[in-house]
Amino acid sequence: MEELVGVIAKALVDHPEDVAVRIVEKEHLVVYELSVHPDDVGKVIGKQGRIAKALRTVVTSAAVKSDKRVTVDILS
Repeated sequence: MEELVGVIAKALVDHPEDVAVRIVEKEHLVVYELSVHPDDVGKVIGKQGRIAKALRTVVTSAAVKSDKRVTVDILS
């Protein structure tokens, strides 16, 4: 899952070498913290958050088999 988030983010940004994904696990929640270059934050979020929402939808769909909730946070 971490690799999926990284691959999608690297395809969207101008500075793919600055993309980093960190996993934070809690009881029933897994948070993937996506860190990108400050110039690329807008590209990952998209207009009105459409790209960020689509990324979260893909990750949530891929995590259906696990019994934990999954989300993606975008950090600058």
